[in-house]
Amino acid sequence: MIIGNKEFDTQNNCYIMGILNVTPDSFSDGGKFNTIDTALFHVEQMLADGMDIVDIGGESTRPNYTKISDDEEIERVLPFITEIKKRFDLPVSLDTYKYKVAKAGIEAGVDLINDIWGLKYDDGEMAQVIAESGLPCCLMHNKQEAVYNNFIEDMVDEMQTTCQLAMTAGIERDKIILDPGVGFAKSYENNLEAINKLDNLCKLGYPVLLGTSRKSVIGLTLNLPADERVEGTVATSVVGVLKGASFVRVHDVKQNKRAVQMTMAIKNQK
Repeated sequence: MIIGNKEFDTQNNCYIMGILNVTPDSFSDGGKFNTIDTALFHVEQMLADGMDIVDIGGESTRPNYTKISDDEEIERVLPFITEIKKRFDLPVSLDTYKYKVAKAGIEAGVDLINDIWGLKYDDGEMAQVIAESGLPCCLMHNKQEAVYNNFIEDMVDEMQTTCQLAMTAGIERDKIILDPGVGFAKSYENNLEAINKLDNLCKLGYPVLLGTSRKSVIGLTLNLPADERVEGTVATSVVGVLKGASFVRVHDVKQNKRAVQMTMAIKNQK
């Protein structure tokens, strides 16, 4: 898979997507990196620690988050996209479910659209914007209510629907990454099962991204606040690699990069 000017061997490797929240209210790092200088320094540090892609988010998606307008989100993210693209040879992902924000980001030079609603937030506008851009996308499992008959079967079926929406709009199959959506429209038990049975999603034949970093499933399991969930996140990354993930999306790049490298070395030893 090509993202930006980089080739990603999603069959034989697992890559690190570093999180850059340029928001005042994200659940674990809100307000830390919402100035250009602090953001650039953080990107430089994450690169040194082994990041392969940076994912920029301008609106928090934590529980009970405050939704902002398209224009405000565009105003937040564009300066960061522009400066990062200017200074670093690095694929840039834009974390948004709003097609107008995606369109502005694409014009500013982003290399991937990361949609937490899996093209289901609007009436097809996001799918059309991505298709016309020719960019790859990461499409996450999400829904309005956490209601399932059989959780894994339903999640996989719903992700197949998302893939069909993408291809109907003209997004090429080799431009699609899937994300099980840990922490979104899922109970605590659903989240654990989504991680443990990630291979069921991998069987659809698309690269899979696992995003668990510092999330409540880790906090509830270990009874720890968000800033003390590094080891728990690392554990989920290791399981993700063993189950077939091609990407992990994390705050703590160094620790997860080392764990992923070690896990891949063991997994690939024949």
